[in-house]
Amino acid sequence: MSFSKLCVRDADVEGQRVLVRVDFNVPLKDGEVTDDTRIRAALPTINHLLERDAKVILASHLGRPKGEVVESLSMKPVAGRLAQLLGREVKLSPEVVGTEASALAEALEPGELLLLENTRFEPGETANDPELGLAFARLADVFVNDAFGTAHRAHASNVGVAADLPAYAGELLEKEVTNLSAVADDPARPLVVVLGGAKVSDKIGVIDRFLEVADQVLIGGAMCFPFYRARGASTGNSLVEEEGIPLAAEAIEKAAAGDCELCLPVDLVLGREFSADTELMNADGTEVPDGWMGLDIGPASAANYAERIAAAGTVLWNGPMGAFELG
Repeated sequence: MSFSKLCVRDADVEGQRVLVRVDFNVPLKDGEVTDDTRIRAALPTINHLLERDAKVILASHLGRPKGEVVESLSMKPVAGRLAQLLGREVKLSPEVVGTEASALAEALEPGELLLLENTRFEPGETANDPELGLAFARLADVFVNDAFGTAHRAHASNVGVAADLPAYAGELLEKEVTNLSAVADDPARPLVVVLGGAKVSDKIGVIDRFLEVADQVLIGGAMCFPFYRARGASTGNSLVEEEGIPLAAEAIEKAAAGDCELCLPVDLVLGREFSADTELMNADGTEVPDGWMGLDIGPASAANYAERIAAAGTVLWNGPMGAFELG
């Protein structure tokens, strides 16, 4: 299906300062990017703008600094990796917005690139503070949203800034929305949707939608624990999003009343703590004893999910099945 929104190709960007919200929330280890998949995914939009002599300003969050400056979550390693991939200089702003960021943005020449510091260093980012949104807007003439992974969040660097600048979708956002729409509207059957990650609340819209159109929805990651709690099971010290429990209960009821099979893990890998060298135990069931936490789906669940995925006509996968950070 065609994309119905204005995209970056529709924008006149020559000589314009273009603020691009990207998703550079990448894993780091010892100050180095260990997986640059998300950076590479943004390259088509970045190159499109640079080739048209735009002055490109990139904004992204990294981790969860909770509105404070956390040096280990600086965008410096990301800037270095992006410069390697592009084969050109990437300037790094020492702040998200403010005097220095504005001066660097004003000084950009056509075809130059500036990366702002971690947007979540600003306390108003996740609250969609209108003043912060306006501060982002003052850096640029045009806004492009290419952060598909965070497009559902009403934050200052995507929703807030779009209220004050001409806004366009980036090439990655366009591609992902087009592909997702095709999966929802006319998938090859059976349609199997695999959902992981930590929060039910982040993905309840996806869950609800695919409970209507999918044949099977497979749940993993810490997101499974609100579902267990909704069924009355114990979750020990596992990460449980409390606000996700009633949402999970509603999803269970919706699945039971419909034609989609909602699948939860039947066994788990447990650990004493969230650490790569913690003591581990395989649990045959889904009850998590006190003093233990769920870190991954178990081998029986992995085999069950793999069998269902192999038999699928279409697979939509979003989010990890376990604590991949500890791998």
